[in-house]
Amino acid sequence: MASAPQPQLPLFYKDLLPLNSRDHADWKAGSLESAAYLAATHAIPLTSDEFVDAQRNFPIVFTAGENPLPIALFGLNEGVNTFVGDDMKINEPIYIPAYARRYPFILAKLQQGSDDMSLCFDPTANLLGKMDEGLVLFEADGKPTEYTNGVLDFCRRFEEAGQRTKLFMEELAKLDILMDGEIAITRNDMPDKPFIYRGFRMVDENKLRELPTATVETLSKNGLLMLIHAHLFSLNLMRTLFERQLAQGKVPMTAEGAPAAALN
Repeated sequence: MASAPQPQLPLFYKDLLPLNSRDHADWKAGSLESAAYLAATHAIPLTSDEFVDAQRNFPIVFTAGENPLPIALFGLNEGVNTFVGDDMKINEPIYIPAYARRYPFILAKLQQGSDDMSLCFDPTANLLGKMDEGLVLFEADGKPTEYTNGVLDFCRRFEEAGQRTKLFMEELAKLDILMDGEIAITRNDMPDKPFIYRGFRMVDENKLRELPTATVETLSKNGLLMLIHAHLFSLNLMRTLFERQLAQGKVPMTAEGAPAAALN
């Protein structure tokens, strides 16, 4: 079973194998009970479809650089995830981004120059294999089971949401309303040394207010204004996330006091 071509693997994935009835006819899928694969990740990719749900739990910001993408912040510092406990589980009811929920599966292009995508999985997750208990992946005739078809459908819908997210980001670029973000948070016991977080992008509220009325009406009709507001509302959770990190003892300190950190 040869691994798929992988010049650079996506976040979380350590290896990729194409799922097929020839090599995995008698394999089953177990349950992914551990969130260890999330534990050292502070920012998880998010689709625009998820903004309304995700903004209740996480700040939503955009990556820096030429092609910004939306991310949900699980922590404010590199390698810090405030929602994964020491037991490697998420023990509270929060929204989990679809990017994380699809793991260890993914749709990937196996041949350069082809747009065809195949259902692949990360074998290092140890979710799939020859086991006594679990969900059967293929029927006796080699056809995918209901479980496998469900996984494939989820991954397809994720890719479709990714295309909508791309269009959303292209619209933000046309409107030119993104700006470099900077958040300063002050601890009560250190009022003169704020923690400054940079390295992300956010919507400039002043530019948003200055948009022509007709443009705003169009954004409202096509649903994009709601997404922009969900992003802006979510920024109020920056302080809450900082407090979570502080309570867990995961706010890094330097000799000079509070550090400046990049979020992307």
